[in-house]
Amino acid sequence: MDLNLTGKKALVCGSSQGMGKSIAIELANLGASVTLFARNATTLNDVKSLLATDNGQQHHAITADFSDPNDVKQAIDAHLQSSGIEFNILINNTGGPAPGPANAASPDAFLAAFNQHLINNHNLAQALLPGMKAAGYGRIINVISTSVKQPLPNLGVSNTVRGAVANWAKTMANELGQFNITVNNVLPGATNTGRLDAILENKAKKQGKTVEQVAEEEKSIIPMKRFGESEEFANAVAFLASPSAGYITGVNLPVDGGRTSCL
Repeated sequence: MDLNLTGKKALVCGSSQGMGKSIAIELANLGASVTLFARNATTLNDVKSLLATDNGQQHHAITADFSDPNDVKQAIDAHLQSSGIEFNILINNTGGPAPGPANAASPDAFLAAFNQHLINNHNLAQALLPGMKAAGYGRIINVISTSVKQPLPNLGVSNTVRGAVANWAKTMANELGQFNITVNNVLPGATNTGRLDAILENKAKKQGKTVEQVAEEEKSIIPMKRFGESEEFANAVAFLASPSAGYITGVNLPVDGGRTSCL
């Protein structure tokens, strides 16, 4: 199996923490040169210091506020122009919308989430596609949610926008396959990250329970009876980024310990 990413260039969004950080570390371990992309320069530089350089990689970090698509677009355009890098791998990943029922959400909440997720994904893909086409190798991987298969309670805005991203990705996969560019979605389940901690604390507060009680209840509905680790999620993403995944495109891959009840 060919998992070697030596010589490949990867842009990893949301890479200052959590799953994005683990993805960046794993891609570097496989030989890729990684450009970290998030809004906190200090944290990104800390992550950059953790990235492997055994294969002569050169890593970079750029910043933008992902709530502002214009800021993201300007940042990537400037980086492409100044660095001359032609990327082979794009990891679209950013924080999810606030919880709450869809029927109570404001139109502005839907628009903000649409911009933060789909519009940023699209702008970044368009910016990187010329380099992928020139190299004859491209991997666009979107970190979204199992809600594209099974809507999750109390995540109305997220369920809606994640579905839009999934359909955008499938459409892009159909269009770009002829250029040896794959487009896939990876769907995290309950994974040990800061976001999961916040979700558990919020549920515990609302239900009048301890965080430990809520965590055990959540684990009980997962067939593997545990939460995932961000490194396990990163392994799935890294496989899809590798040469060995060259004939896999347009799929939604849950990495959730079997929690999603549908196929």
